[in-house]
Amino acid sequence: MEETTIAIIGGGAWGSSLASLASNNGHQVHLWSRRSAESLEEAIAGIKMIIAAVSMSGVNPVVERLKNAIEPDTIIVTATKGLDPATTCTPSQIWQAAFPQNPVVVLSGPNLAKEIQQGLPAATVVASTRSEAAKAVQAVFSSPIFRVYTNPDPLGVELGGTLKNVMAIAAGTCDGLHLGTNAKAGLLTRGLAEIIRIGTHWGAKTETFYGLSGLGDLLATCNSHLSRNYRVGYGLAQGKTLPQVLVEIEGTAEGVNTTKVLLHRANRQGISVPIAYQVDRLLQGEISPQAAVEALMLRDTKPE
Repeated sequence: MEETTIAIIGGGAWGSSLASLASNNGHQVHLWSRRSAESLEEAIAGIKMIIAAVSMSGVNPVVERLKNAIEPDTIIVTATKGLDPATTCTPSQIWQAAFPQNPVVVLSGPNLAKEIQQGLPAATVVASTRSEAAKAVQAVFSSPIFRVYTNPDPLGVELGGTLKNVMAIAAGTCDGLHLGTNAKAGLLTRGLAEIIRIGTHWGAKTETFYGLSGLGDLLATCNSHLSRNYRVGYGLAQGKTLPQVLVEIEGTAEGVNTTKVLLHRANRQGISVPIAYQVDRLLQGEISPQAAVEALMLRDTKPE
């Protein structure tokens, strides 16, 4: 494998995990965070592959700082899952708008950072409209314990990873209330249908959501206490307030912000999002976890 020098922006659990994967494959990695001694501009100078593993709130500030610092042939990889509150754009849309000449690749999948740090096997997807860029990222991260697939639908891959965080809050609530396997299976099945309805309306391909970045990520995030979004729902079901839960979890639960942005855009476009609607009411403190479940179960009967 040809050695590649890459820069990873974001020193959190996910950025650190990606740094380890690339480093273990023999690549030179510059991991930058706000605590780094060097500037961001210095960290990415002359580097041909940049991976952004920052939170959604950090995307726009990083993009603004780098507007005149990235060369046109540099591959930009976004590993952020979220929606911008101001524009409802995805991270890759923000990066591509700022750097129209650069290949932008989305990296997303069922990748719980703590499991990857433990050396447990996992798989992910790298998606881009420019296949050679996706293949280059695939080559950097592929290993016997981390299988990487390419995909030509970056929007679908990105939305799968973003929207499942909303469903993870609902799943955590379901488990926190001890409603059983039947209820959770129903919730996740309808949750996937909701994700597909939103994603295809926004231009993604249906089949993408049945892959690793859609169904795969949904299953991982909705079934693990390692998921911050799952723990938000679980904590709320135990009677804790949202501020209490957010203090207890490590890192950012992107699903909290995503729910609000998603609901705003779905309402504007007339997309039915009953699960996201109840999750939003729960997060806003307008409804109890029990009442949210009852509201979903008491919806009008209809064909599947």
